[in-house]
Amino acid sequence: MPGNEGENTLTTLKILIIGESGVGKSSLMLRFVDDTFDPEISATIGVDFRVTTINIDNNFVKLAIWDTAGQERFRTLTPSYYRGGQGIICVYDVSSRASFDKLGHWIAELDTYCTKSDAVKMLVGNKIDVEGRVVTREEGLQFAKKHKMLFIEASAKTREGVQFAFEELIEKILQTPGLWEASHGGNVNLKRQRETDDAPSSCTC
Repeated sequence: MPGNEGENTLTTLKILIIGESGVGKSSLMLRFVDDTFDPEISATIGVDFRVTTINIDNNFVKLAIWDTAGQERFRTLTPSYYRGGQGIICVYDVSSRASFDKLGHWIAELDTYCTKSDAVKMLVGNKIDVEGRVVTREEGLQFAKKHKMLFIEASAKTREGVQFAFEELIEKILQTPGLWEASHGGNVNLKRQRETDDAPSSCTC
């Protein structure tokens, strides 16, 4: 889980979480930041955000994670919400065909308002713990490939894939020249090997 912020903080990143209401955006954020899960969590009103620090191979990275409401009435917040975002996590619910079908809307919005053309995008199929899946992994993978997104399936309830998703996104941002600026003169050295038996499957599409 996220580590304690040290004096050698490399940079601060703005991470956005987008998607339809009810897909588990807030649950994913709170599982990653606080390692908590509340099945009765209420819908986000407007915008919520958390600040945390993660240690990526001895590089401390400060994260400002923004979670927006999926409801249409909060769309006036959109331009300022996207401004400066370096990483975007687009979430759908694998047990909701409607949430998957609306992904095109969120990608169009992202393309319209995101101010960084090289921002790293990740597609997350959430709620893989529930019965009644209606969106296959292959469908998610194909959508991610089409839109040049990272892809992973996850469960905020069981923790599966959550830590991995955020770490993959952050590492990709750090590996993208010009997307961020170091706050000190240290070099970034990412040598982590992802081919472990317990790592969830993902795709850099």
